Amino acid sequence: MEYLMSHIEKEFFGATSEGIPVYQYTLINKNGMMAKIITYGAIVRELWVPDSSGTLSDVVLGFDTLQEYEAKNSNFFFGAIVGRYANRIAGGRFEIDGVTYQLALNDGDRPNALHGGVKGFYTRVFKAVPMKTPTGPFLVLKYLSHDGEEGYPGNLDLTVIYTLTNENELKVEYRATTDKPTVVNLTQHSYFNLSGEGTILDHELKINADSYTPVDDNLIPTGEIAPVEGTPFDLRSFKVLRDAIEPLKSTTTKGFDINYVLNGEDGKLKLAAVLRDKRSRRRMEVYTTEPGLQLYTGNFLDVKGKCGTYYGPYSGLCLEAQHFPDSPNHANFPSTILRPGEEYRQVTVYRFSVEV
Repeated sequence: MEYLMSHIEKEFFGATSEGIPVYQYTLINKNGMMAKIITYGAIVRELWVPDSSGTLSDVVLGFDTLQEYEAKNSNFFFGAIVGRYANRIAGGRFEIDGVTYQLALNDGDRPNALHGGVKGFYTRVFKAVPMKTPTGPFLVLKYLSHDGEEGYPGNLDLTVIYTLTNENELKVEYRATTDKPTVVNLTQHSYFNLSGEGTILDHELKINADSYTPVDDNLIPTGEIAPVEGTPFDLRSFKVLRDAIEPLKSTTTKGFDINYVLNGEDGKLKLAAVLRDKRSRRRMEVYTTEPGLQLYTGNFLDVKGKCGTYYGPYSGLCLEAQHFPDSPNHANFPSTILRPGEEYRQVTVYRFSVEV
């Protein structure tokens, strides 16, 4: 079934505990693929993708209500835009131009700053402008992060653009400027399950990376960029996740929670990963301009989600295109410093298709 044209719907989703109204925008492309995005956290709440028979299923994890996102999502970050700094910063400290900045330590028992802090972008309400174009509907989301918010320097003017293209892609574009030197590392934190139910253990995954960044006991990179060859992290050819996770179950992470150093040129759109589900025959390709990709296999999921569905370990996985964890403290990693007069730009594309 082909829709004559794509369209966008807007509805009230609820008010935050502070009384700020939150809206949900439904983007539908000409093929009937549908994304539901809320202005709280710029969260992709639902993503309906066709299988081999044309049946649509929601392939991302999430919650039914705003109150659940407020109460629970600081543990999971379902579907959110994460920042000002995605991933971990050791000790919550970094230095720019001789000035040391201290962030909140919010990574459980580990002494790290995680995903932007206690009230990172995943808790903020964005302003939204919907648009329809020949390539598909898109939603422009804007947020001004004030100087000192969560300990980060500078007023950061952030724009996120979601486009649901008529090629069945969810395209995410990021732009940001600052009035003071700061660090910026943004990502989209959806948990994908191409079956729309159960776990991702029977999915197959391939990541286009010859190297990764090994971590210490606190999941902070050692600074080394090491080859994946001969390690459990080698996903250069398709592996069934059940088999790939098995050797990691005895570790503290119980599965994958690691950053890959992607092959290809930083700043140029390149294929980062391919995820496929043989049962539904859905296939997702991830393209990004970012140098890194964090794979997290939902190792500690334990929560009731949409429609009362229980999400346990491995119910979904994240493919977070970003710069490397703790980059501000590793001079050999690609820089995450943004200065006045510069513009942070990133593009990540999730392309969906059906395997024959």
